[in-house]
Amino acid sequence: MTDSQQFYQAETYQVGDSVGYLVKRLAQEIGKELDRRMGALGLTDAQWKPLLLLRQGGCSTAMDLSRIACHDTGAVTRLLDRLEAKGLVRRLRSAEDRRVVNLELSEEGKKIAAEVPEVIAQLANQVLAGFSHDEFAQFKNLLGRALANASALNEGDAS
Repeated sequence: MTDSQQFYQAETYQVGDSVGYLVKRLAQEIGKELDRRMGALGLTDAQWKPLLLLRQGGCSTAMDLSRIACHDTGAVTRLLDRLEAKGLVRRLRSAEDRRVVNLELSEEGKKIAAEVPEVIAQLANQVLAGFSHDEFAQFKNLLGRALANASALNEGDAS
């Protein structure tokens, strides 16, 4: 790493100027507002995510949800119990493999899940107000590069 690539020095480091801090604060602020807006749909933070994943085909079993959401299977089972009690999700035993329980959205679940991306898109557009299309593309690119760098560091720790 050359000196020109060192954006921080220990002697002058300020938390409020840290990219990590700013990204975390942005995620927290967006998360709080998403919680508020999803509450209007009768959903908690934990509940809207699996509905969206099921709607978009990102998962089909509790194990898939557990892996994608990084939650233990017990937590996912309790979450699915709540979603099933609300009439939003159904569990169906697989005809091909009786050990597998597939998940599907109920009709009410489909209706509510269809509103989730609308809420997210509206909020995201409000957060990005004033950005040009080029700035938006650059912002995503820069975040992607930083994420790739962080992921590479974490993968290095695993070896």
